[in-house]
Amino acid sequence: MFTLKQIQSAATRTLVISLALFFAACSSQNEAASTAPVTLSDSAEYIIGPNDELDVFVWQNPDLSVTVPVRPDGRISTPLVNDMVAASKTSAQLSKDLEKELSQYVKDPLVTVSVKTFNGPYSQQIRIVGQASQPMAIAFRNRMTVLDAMIAVGGMTEFAAGNRTVIVREEGGEKKSYGVRLDDLLLNGDVSANVPLMPGDILIIPESWF
Repeated sequence: MFTLKQIQSAATRTLVISLALFFAACSSQNEAASTAPVTLSDSAEYIIGPNDELDVFVWQNPDLSVTVPVRPDGRISTPLVNDMVAASKTSAQLSKDLEKELSQYVKDPLVTVSVKTFNGPYSQQIRIVGQASQPMAIAFRNRMTVLDAMIAVGGMTEFAAGNRTVIVREEGGEKKSYGVRLDDLLLNGDVSANVPLMPGDILIIPESWF
């Protein structure tokens, strides 16, 4: 049988090993996740997807201005344009395509397309997981930031380790991770911690150990 001293010694060694593994994991995570860039070299634009709802505005032609859904097949129908592919295009691209079609009936049409209701393909969604108040996937919007995403999910839980938050992002076919200081942003109002998001980003908010 083991003596009390031997049991206490074994428990101490187990605790030391556990703490060593914990701090090693924290260290490796911090090394792997560099700080998220505050500016992006490529400004991402939202890609229209099936089930989005679009506002199509034709300047000085109210009869041609409508709100239309993107059908499951990715197409839309507007006055004078019966069937046009909208999915996989940006709002600007779709506007140009509609102007080209409408130019057969309207002199120098000026079209503006805006996305009223976002659903979008999975590749465009931002996923917020872990210690968010309401973990969920949300559609990416132009110029979306971490703060916008956190507002959408209702902030963090009381158990969140906000400053250990990581963005997982695909760049050049590879997964990269970036550190985000959510505590500094949400609790201390440090706007320098607010960084832009990209379509497909995964925001992982870990649980605090202490």
